[in-house]
Order: sequence, then structure tokens, then C-alpha cells
Amino acid sequence: MEELRVKFKEPYKGYEMTFGLVRVEKIRIPTIQRELSDSLVKSLMMSMEKIGFIDPIIVIPSDDETYFEVINGQHRLEAAKLLGIREIPCVILPKEMKKFIISMNIEKAPNLKDKAHQSYEIFKEHLEKFPEMKEYELSDLIEFPYYLTIGFITDEYGDKRFPAYAFEKVLAKVDNWTDLELPKAKDERRKRAEILLDLRVVLDERYKELGLKNALNKEAIVSKAWQAIYGKRVRVIEDDFYNAMRKLKETIPTISITEEEEEF
Repeated sequence: MEELRVKFKEPYKGYEMTFGLVRVEKIRIPTIQRELSDSLVKSLMMSMEKIGFIDPIIVIPSDDETYFEVINGQHRLEAAKLLGIREIPCVILPKEMKKFIISMNIEKAPNLKDKAHQSYEIFKEHLEKFPEMKEYELSDLIEFPYYLTIGFITDEYGDKRFPAYAFEKVLAKVDNWTDLELPKAKDERRKRAEILLDLRVVLDERYKELGLKNALNKEAIVSKAWQAIYGKRVRVIEDDFYNAMRKLKETIPTISITEEEEEF
């Protein structure tokens, strides 16, 4: 059976897209995607059993156009496979839209670690293809540079339980883009990841010393330490990443959490 294809224009930007039924064996999930949620897959399977596959997935042709990569809809794809569906309704985007993968991935709102993983994969891909590229040139593809540092922690160092949320607000202020070419930027991101892994040990120790049980209090400890160093509502930090993290490491062991803050 010939695969159905219907071309149409995106109504706002005007680029050409295609709607079609694509054989399931021609669709792949790229490594940039986050891990599948079993509960979401099961929920989608139940929905499809009731009303069918009515929500197309979004795909992009591979570089050699021999297969398609899922940009949005990997859970729907997996549910369809488990149900034995052989043709998947797809919206096929132009290849150049791949750089917007994080913005388009809306099936399950990505959390911080999802974004960090996706950013790390984008970095790896460009490191391989464009080693002369400067790291800051990735800013069109990756929303924040600290996503990369966290991505190195979770993907390269394998620390999936790293409490990234606890450090996000401070990293947003001091973990900036570098003007290094990607091979050297990789070394720099590794150094920053190692600094944070070391800082995480100090944070965990203080958390245990205070007898805290709610993991969200780790963010409170970091926040109070930051305020003790720089004050409240500070917008501009003159310290670079390394000095800021050093001061945090020295200050975290002095922080206490009140009962009111613990309940919060």
C-alpha cells in the first residue's frame, strides 16, 4: 500500500509541511528524546483502544531521508507499536526544523532534567559535526547554558539523581555561555559539572545534619546560602561561576532551616 501524503503550508510562518501515514518501521526515536513513561504509554493505549489513533505525531526526515525521527509523540508511537498499529499518522516537518526540537516537544512537558538531556545531545551532535563552532553559537538551540552543565552531570557522569532543581536559580545567574570552540567547551562543562557534583556532597551533608526529610528543602538551603552571600533580589553577580560556587560551598554548612521554612 502506497503511503498517503498531503502537502500544506504552516499558517503563520508559511513553510511547507506534509501530512501522511508512515510505516512504523520507518520511524525512530532519536537519543535526544527523554525516557519513556510507562504510565503515559499505558494511558495512551487505553485511549487508542477506545477512539483510535487520532492525534498525529510530529516527525522530521533523517539527513539521508531513509527514515523519520520523532520530534513530538514518542509515547503515542510506543503505544501504537504495542497495539500492533502498522501505519502512524504523522505531520512531517522540513529537516531544518530539527533545531527547534526542545520547543516543539510538548506531548509531556519536559522537566529540567529532560531539557538538560536534550541540550547535552544537541551539544554532542554539533561537537561531532562542527568542532570549530563556538559554544555560544548554540544559544539559538539551547535556551540556557546551565542546561549543558546539568546535562553533563546526568548523561556523561551518570548522576540521574542529581538535585538539579536545587541549583537552577543560582546557575541561571552565573553559569554563562563560553566563547570556546566545542572541544574545549566540553572540557569546561566537565569542570563545571565536577564542581557541582562536589557541591552536591556538601549540600547532602548539611541536609542530613539538619534532619530534613523533604527533598525540596535542599533548594531552600542553597537559596538561603546564596542570599547570605549576595543578598536578596540580587540581579547582577560580579563573581564568575567558580568563585560563586566556592562561596556557596563555604556557606552551605552554616545554613539552618526554620520549622516554617521546612513546612514550606
